Amino acid sequence: MVRLGVFNKVYTMRNKGIICSVLFATFLISCGPDKPKEVKNVEVPPVVETPKTPVITYSLVNTFPHNINSFTEGFLVNDGKLFESTGAPENLPQTKSLFGIVDLKTGNIDTKVEIDKSLYFGEGICILKNKIYQLTYKNQTAFVYDAKTFKNIGKYSYQNREGWGLTTDGKNLIMSDGTNFLTFFDENFNVTKTLDVAENGYAVDYLNELEYINGFIYANIYTTHDVVKIDPATGDVVGKMDLSNLFQASREKNMYALETNGIAYDSISNKIYVTGKMWPSIYEINFAH
Repeated sequence: MVRLGVFNKVYTMRNKGIICSVLFATFLISCGPDKPKEVKNVEVPPVVETPKTPVITYSLVNTFPHNINSFTEGFLVNDGKLFESTGAPENLPQTKSLFGIVDLKTGNIDTKVEIDKSLYFGEGICILKNKIYQLTYKNQTAFVYDAKTFKNIGKYSYQNREGWGLTTDGKNLIMSDGTNFLTFFDENFNVTKTLDVAENGYAVDYLNELEYINGFIYANIYTTHDVVKIDPATGDVVGKMDLSNLFQASREKNMYALETNGIAYDSISNKIYVTGKMWPSIYEINFAH
């Protein structure tokens, strides 16, 4: 009986030990860190890269002199002659609002028309159907001249707040006004179309001097040294050219040289000329166009 009692006691103590061990283990489990939650597979959206505008590379072909007092606003070639129009900021008394034919040997302009700079600030010019059209900055006025005699034959008004650059596709006059819009006019300055210009979905402001080359519009961007290539059917920028190197070369010769503004295409010789406001040089460049 004693043995049995001892056995029962030992058995009871062992059972208690087992029970205690189980309780202690349960305590540890219940007090331990939370069980990690199951992580479901989450689809990560793909990184969308902003499309890059194709870079237009160019080569320098030739360099010609340019009058450093020419505050360039318009630049074009007609019948093999390089025309330039200029403006006259009040803080630059040596400048004039005029247009004429550039002598590539000297850089000087053979003036054909000069307007009163106290009343008008000369802007872009264009030649269409034997007429020269000249924009003014804030007067909402375009003057018209006979392309042979340079005699004033009229003027037109437009609703754009300002006039900047002017070119033609052979049918329409195409005008910039400092915004991201280009306005198309017929030869009597009736609006035929407006074009919203954008680069990768973003508006391109400060469109300035313009040139139409082989179905595309090229535009200088004010305050920069970029020239953008615009598809006239969509308004999309399909190429961009950086002329900073030419600006730096001009600034080294004339510390007062300002932004790039002026691109002229000679469709007969296939030559392209560029310059800027008060640059000492006109550059003939070549690029795929």
